[in-house]
Amino acid sequence: MRTSLLLALAALAACQSPEVEPPYPHQIVFQTNRTGNTEVFAMSVDGTDVRNLTRHDSLDYHPMGSPDGERIAYISRRDGTRAIWTMDREGGSPLRLTEGIDPTWRADGSRITFDVASGDNADVFTMAADGSDHVRVTDHDSTDSHPWYSPDGSRIAFYSNRDGNYEIYTVGADGSDLQRLTDHEATDQFPAYSPDGERIVFSSYRDGDGDLYLMNADGSGLVRLLEHEGEDLAPAWSPDGAWITFVSRRQLESGADMDVFVVRSDGSGLANLTNDPEHSDSNPRWLPGRAGQAP
Repeated sequence: MRTSLLLALAALAACQSPEVEPPYPHQIVFQTNRTGNTEVFAMSVDGTDVRNLTRHDSLDYHPMGSPDGERIAYISRRDGTRAIWTMDREGGSPLRLTEGIDPTWRADGSRITFDVASGDNADVFTMAADGSDHVRVTDHDSTDSHPWYSPDGSRIAFYSNRDGNYEIYTVGADGSDLQRLTDHEATDQFPAYSPDGERIVFSSYRDGDGDLYLMNADGSGLVRLLEHEGEDLAPAWSPDGAWITFVSRRQLESGADMDVFVVRSDGSGLANLTNDPEHSDSNPRWLPGRAGQAP
């Protein structure tokens, strides 16, 4: 009986594995509470080679790999404040940059965009990758959150409730030319540019639950990528544009479990990478393979 169960579980796992031809150079970093507090982990795109990068008794979360794959930006409370830190790809050489949250890198690795929150207000900033040269991008008595650089660095996508509910916006990196891309009474959030800059993936509750949607970078051509009664949130493109990783509560009817998933950018190849009902795994982002590593 035990042998039959193990074979069945192995067959199920095989069906859920992403259809990636090895070796696939890019990995996924994510946050998890599986050690008893929130830490940053990394894993291969098939869910194997899971390892703890931060190994600290503080809260470490919301990681994102630099474009060259050498550094990881993340949020930590290890100095008593919510601050943005970086570390090397194996968790070494932690470096505090500034107070703030939600860091994402410019495609050339030169700058990081982030937001600074105070009460019900948050605004978007950018800084040099070493933590210097802060530039304020938005200044509004609303929540402007989860900024994401366009690949050429000219614009930043974010979501905001400045018009009454959460919608997707873009703005020039210098704070000019604000554009609202979505216009719906439901919550739209967590935008991320595709590597070619042509599309934006985001989460929306416009059909009753959190689903993933794609639209062109100007807000046109809206399509639903995934449809499920469980929440699918916080999507991010792989560096080659082939995959999207996201967090979902679709595994449990209670909605209590959070797992990391991947799906192809055309909506096929859906796979649950973490599937751990005892812990919450969330905020997945990509750790690019090192330069010269074959795809």
